[in-house]
Amino acid sequence: MMMMKKKKKKKNMIMMMMIMMMMIMMMMTMMMMMMMMMMVMMIMMMMMMMMMMMMMMMMMMMMMMMITMTMTITMTMMMMMMMMMMMMMMMMMMMMMMMMMMMMMMMMMIMMMIIMTALLFVAHLSTSCSW
Repeated sequence: MMMMKKKKKKKNMIMMMMIMMMMIMMMMTMMMMMMMMMMVMMIMMMMMMMMMMMMMMMMMMMMMMMITMTMTITMTMMMMMMMMMMMMMMMMMMMMMMMMMMMMMMMMMIMMMIIMTALLFVAHLSTSCSW
């Protein structure tokens, strides 16, 4: 009787250990994915920044040209408007990227939660059932 009890306990322990290992693995994968996402985000941000800088430079150049050439006010206004539009577009792009990233993160989190709950349920079943 005692032997049987001991055996059962051991099996449960092993099961629990396995579940724990699985959980750790899941966590690791999640972390890795998060890191990847962060990297991508950083790169995107860098790219955007570079583009913005370029735009600014272009704007400056245009301004200089205008000053030197002494264009008409209407022309300058048009140019300015164009530049502003460009900037706005860039900003919108940035926002979109951020939103996408956030959505991805949320999805990941939800998935992880579901997996975790499933694992816990399995663990509970394994422990409650008599081997």
